[in-house]
Amino acid sequence: MYADDTAFPDRRSAGRTLAAALRHRVVGTPVILALPRGGVPVAYEVALALDAPLDLLMVRKIGAPGNAEFGIGAVVDGSSHRRVMNDAAVRAVGPSKAYVEAETQRQLEEIERRRSAYMSDRAPVPVVGRTVIVVDDGIAMGGTARVALQALRAAGVGRLMLAVPVAPRETLALLRPEVDDLVCLQVPDDFGAVGAHYRQFDQTSDEEVVALLAQAQSFGAH
Repeated sequence: MYADDTAFPDRRSAGRTLAAALRHRVVGTPVILALPRGGVPVAYEVALALDAPLDLLMVRKIGAPGNAEFGIGAVVDGSSHRRVMNDAAVRAVGPSKAYVEAETQRQLEEIERRRSAYMSDRAPVPVVGRTVIVVDDGIAMGGTARVALQALRAAGVGRLMLAVPVAPRETLALLRPEVDDLVCLQVPDDFGAVGAHYRQFDQTSDEEVVALLAQAQSFGAH
């Protein structure tokens, strides 16, 4: 079931529409970073249309001691891993430095495991000084995207953009200060959930992610 006639047919279709909206806002060849897994089919179409390299942007939460669901920070992968801490959460929990370092390392290892599974031994695409477009299939609360954007900014990207098919107004307001440009195709007043704005919203499989990333290896190779 889907919300109404404005729903996207599927992620690939949403990606093609998003690419059309981005085409005249980008100069040169950007780097397209997909938030897996659902963001990959969307980002693939953007990368294809813009003939731009496609890579993954994986974020892993650093949970509080004894409460892994309570995030006190996050680790973001890339050519240079970045840790972003929530200062207020750290003050409230008071984790030891040793705990934070150990948990950071554990999440980095999980990121490496997932990157290896998705991309074999391919190195991350360098982003320093580049125009970077972060793509997902939609954003609800924005916590993961915000951490990812902050980490990219700290990593020294050039122009930072966020592009999604759908998101609620309040989430876009939260994320807008983190980027140089933001493109969102639909901003429904009655948001609900991301999947409500797609006719087909099956879970993106690991196999689909691997296949799309393999097909995209030649993008931007000029």
